[in-house]
Amino acid sequence: MKEKATIRDVAAAAGVSAATVSYVLNGKKKVSEQTKNAVLDVIRQMEYVPDLNARGLSLKDTKLIGVVVPQTEPGSTLMFRNNFYSEILGSIEFHARQNGYHVLISATDVTEDYLNLIRERNLDGVIIIGTYQNEFLSQLKQLDVPVVLVDSYCKYDWFHAIRIDDEKSSYLATKYVLDAGHRRVALVSGILHENGVMKKRFSGYQNALADYGIPYRGEYLFEGNVDYDSGVNIAEQIAREKVDVTAVVAAADIFAIGLMKGFYEEGIRVPEDISVIGFDDLDISAYLTPGLTTIKQQISLKGERAVSMLVQNMADPHMAKVEEILPVRLVERASVKRMAPEKV
Repeated sequence: MKEKATIRDVAAAAGVSAATVSYVLNGKKKVSEQTKNAVLDVIRQMEYVPDLNARGLSLKDTKLIGVVVPQTEPGSTLMFRNNFYSEILGSIEFHARQNGYHVLISATDVTEDYLNLIRERNLDGVIIIGTYQNEFLSQLKQLDVPVVLVDSYCKYDWFHAIRIDDEKSSYLATKYVLDAGHRRVALVSGILHENGVMKKRFSGYQNALADYGIPYRGEYLFEGNVDYDSGVNIAEQIAREKVDVTAVVAAADIFAIGLMKGFYEEGIRVPEDISVIGFDDLDISAYLTPGLTTIKQQISLKGERAVSMLVQNMADPHMAKVEEILPVRLVERASVKRMAPEKV
């Protein structure tokens, strides 16, 4: 195997110092065209590849962005089991690359270990998806690294943020079902953490019921991990326990897809026997039979804007805090049946 060339090998072959080779590579200091061309010729001939870690340590600029996704339980593979994460992570990686950055993805509990990782890898910035402990965010502030929060409702004035209005969006989904005549409406949600996205969507569901004069019933709330299997299992539970509902508001499309499969296995037809509305508008939602009525949020745009905010902040450390709320819209397909309004 051919031995990998070092920066010193390039410098010796070009008749310059290692520092001059570094200047040519990073453009931090002006080098004559003659010297620059000579160094680049040697780099091509020797097939030299810069050591990004060493370069980052010397420049305090690793061109590396950290992305943290939720780890809700030991061994969780949430980011592989929910297409929402595939889409937003793909968008973050693409737009980071377009700006000359690489991405380090961590599905982890955000503890002291992750703070150490930020220090050790000298990350230029961090994107955090979801809600995390206040203690971690306070410690993160001390590192003085640009941070963008995605889908978080924490009240930290020093972090940039991008999200949708989850409470209003969930209200819109529930209202659509109520306007279709349903009055016995269940909610399938992720675990309700304080200041979390799911708690906001739960509030939107409750508010819509209240506006229509419908009492909230605790037995109509089903919590689980935000994945397909939970949707299937909850559908089976609704069938087994003969829960008296005519419609289900799912707080994520991946839930709704599992629900539709579970109801099918139980001989319950959607929407003839029970209606289902989702949240996200994943690509697969249009391919189902029936097509899934859902709330569309711009997942890829979230990733794009998160990267844009981070890049701007890395270029301008004194940039004022930015908080951006993206719009949503309802996509009507065929999974909600219209019926004469029942009496409450």
